[in-house]
Amino acid sequence: MLFLYGAMNTKPLHIISFDNPYPANYGGVIDVFYKVKALHTLGYEIYLHCFYDERATVAPELKAITKEVYLYPKNRRFTFLFSAFPFGVISRYHKSLGEHINAIEAPILFEGLQSTMLLHRLHCTNIKFLRLHNIESNFYAGMYASETNWLKKVLYYFEIGKYNKYEQQLHHFKRVFTLSPYEQQIVSQWTDAVTYLPVFHGNELVTPLSEKGSYCLYHGDLRLPDNKRVASFLIKVFKKLPEYKLIIASSASQEFVEKQTKGFANIQFEKIDDDSHLVSLLAEAHINVLWSFQKSGTKLKAVKALFKSRFCLINSNMVDDEALLNLCELANTEEELIQQIQRLYTLPYTQHETRATSLFKAMNDQKNAKILADLMENTVA
Repeated sequence: MLFLYGAMNTKPLHIISFDNPYPANYGGVIDVFYKVKALHTLGYEIYLHCFYDERATVAPELKAITKEVYLYPKNRRFTFLFSAFPFGVISRYHKSLGEHINAIEAPILFEGLQSTMLLHRLHCTNIKFLRLHNIESNFYAGMYASETNWLKKVLYYFEIGKYNKYEQQLHHFKRVFTLSPYEQQIVSQWTDAVTYLPVFHGNELVTPLSEKGSYCLYHGDLRLPDNKRVASFLIKVFKKLPEYKLIIASSASQEFVEKQTKGFANIQFEKIDDDSHLVSLLAEAHINVLWSFQKSGTKLKAVKALFKSRFCLINSNMVDDEALLNLCELANTEEELIQQIQRLYTLPYTQHETRATSLFKAMNDQKNAKILADLMENTVA
């Protein structure tokens, strides 16, 4: 049987999120916020349950697209480190969550494996779906490889092993929605009920820009080990290219960058104040140099750059969606990266129409929300 909606043709849906998704200013919460927004447009009555560390306020922007928002503080009890459950999972449960879920009969969409501790604390018959945000064992393996702090490295090591076991929980869900073809390929070995659904991102139009920008740009959260490793790598590269300007933009780790760039006038750090500031930096960039040492599907920073800037120069770890890959320039070694920077810097950017057509087809939030809704509504209980 199909799952039934409540009275008056409303479509109630529980969404359990690993974090408060507003402001939508980093990878995972961007996908959550714009997915909620798109589903609200389709008529869903959304009961949003969020675990948080610091985001303890429900913004008007979130209230406007939900029926109710419930906030639960994460429980970072030290003894959880010795649990068989991954720390990111066991720290996200609250007694009130079960009470709120039981109060409204509706399907549940779990955002990330971290949000699924409910499965082990409450018996509920709700139809369950999972939006998988990472292959967590791979994600923590990448964090482990890039981390330099030995204590964090040890913690990441144990999370890898715990997630290797916990990722076998997929039988709980009627359908799993992956973020990338890479993850789709892996998860399809664990379950047949899996669908690739591109990331929700909130961009509607490709920005029309002049043919020439002013610099190369790398932007990312420099609190993350992989991004810090990338920043150091790009600094090394641009020290060999004194005639080309590189801006490294982040809301954190200014001292980390400036310590490595002292004496090199062509490399500078720009502290990002808000999203409009980042958008203005993207609009002036000629080349977005987007690199990662960690393979985890298509990164949101690449999607944003394709909508808001000019050339996107990436390595293979940044994008794995064929439609987006065809819009980017590729380099996988330091030598190839240097050659591509030198080549692209002299080229005019004239790809606006081609890019707009491709992105409208592949990365359309409303179209992808309809796919998600249809699959949920036609799921056999």
